Amino acid sequence: MKKKWFLYCIMLIATVCSCNEDKNISKNDNKPNIIYILADDLGYGDLSCYGQTKFSTPNIDNLAKEGMLFTQHYAGSSVCAPSRSTLLTGLHTGHTPIRGNKEVRPEGQWPMPDSTYTVAEFLKKQGYVTGAFGKWGLGFPNSEGDPLKQGFDEFYGYNCQRLGHNYYPYHLWNNSNKVILKGNIGTNKNQYAPILIHQKALDFIDNHKDKPFFLFYPSIIPHAELVAPKEYMDKYIERFKMEKSSDGVDKGEGYKDGRYGSQQNAHAAFAAMINLLDNQVGEIMTKIKELGLENNTIIVFTSDNGPHKEAGADPDFFNSNGNLRGYKRDLFEGGIRVPMIAKWKGKIKEGTTTNHVSAFWDVFPTFLEVTENNISTNLDGISFLPILLNEPSKQKNHDHLYWEFHEKGGRQALRKENWKLVKYNVKKNGAYQLYDLSMDPSETVDLALKMPEKVIELAKILESSRTESKDFKF
Repeated sequence: MKKKWFLYCIMLIATVCSCNEDKNISKNDNKPNIIYILADDLGYGDLSCYGQTKFSTPNIDNLAKEGMLFTQHYAGSSVCAPSRSTLLTGLHTGHTPIRGNKEVRPEGQWPMPDSTYTVAEFLKKQGYVTGAFGKWGLGFPNSEGDPLKQGFDEFYGYNCQRLGHNYYPYHLWNNSNKVILKGNIGTNKNQYAPILIHQKALDFIDNHKDKPFFLFYPSIIPHAELVAPKEYMDKYIERFKMEKSSDGVDKGEGYKDGRYGSQQNAHAAFAAMINLLDNQVGEIMTKIKELGLENNTIIVFTSDNGPHKEAGADPDFFNSNGNLRGYKRDLFEGGIRVPMIAKWKGKIKEGTTTNHVSAFWDVFPTFLEVTENNISTNLDGISFLPILLNEPSKQKNHDHLYWEFHEKGGRQALRKENWKLVKYNVKKNGAYQLYDLSMDPSETVDLALKMPEKVIELAKILESSRTESKDFKF
């Protein structure tokens, strides 16, 4: 029997039993709403609460003031699809089914198999209404990886990551229906997709305010291309002027099909896009307060990987990584360490910061514990709910964290305590690199030759941390 059906049976039994007890019914009614906002390629240093100085993010900063800021939180991977796969499955990239950005033409990516059990499926079984709004990337339309077949009641946005490169697309998806954006026909640019998606997310909150809901909001901002509506661009054109431009594809082959458009004011566009994202986070916070849901809603904000360098993006100019080494597609800290902020009024102490080491695959078990469910699902993650509730003595810690990446010759990385082991060119048996993050968070001094015994120790753990995948092989 497939794992998914086995887990369904367990959840069904648990649900039937709970219905026999009035106190459990009441407890279900009080389960907190969960809003998980996932930025796209936002670097560790791209928020002013994490040190950004060239522009500000007041609404996200306010989220941090009202909640908890994580300094050592890691994405699931250094690119989009596998990072999302680890988030939804609670399994790191050595075990999760989607370990790379593998495309399917004409639209979509390699699908998560039907046997996958996602956090959305779990929450749905717990009585949550589940909605995803933004970029999917885990299965082409109507495949077994389609969001509607992976636990979501509603979906609106881009199914395909490649088409998500463009902000004025020809179409989006509303559940299983392709929505043609007539304002974007040809070279027209009249319907900015992130604004359309955002309104659907707000509507979802309004429509389900009277029952527990899980809002998964994987925004496409600030991924390339660099494009923002005029009212946002106008705020930054004079400040940044024409410091950097990018020539792209503005018609013909590849136009609105994954190729990035031109941008003559790339610095201004990047700042404008994050300004828009920050405002959208603020609007969600305001909506929750106006509906009287603030005391019973968890809001999480984070990013899927480090910053990109495409289509005119300039992470060095904006110091998007802070003091971290590497960018998107790297397994150095700059490619995988990301900002994360969590707010739960009355539960999470306001204005707190934690250096607890956590990762995307910890989110599923955290939500298991939030809903007071202890069913074992053989996850790689560890709940960080004790940290959120200011109970550090109850917090369990990872023995190690593991990542793998299937482009550029293959890459692997392992973090154990403050030791970081990195291996590039896996397919050609590349050399290990060793760093001490406690002394060298920027990973500038390779200690591999000086400490061969430590390399051997960590390499054994690294090599045992994965199972082979028929779809994603080194």
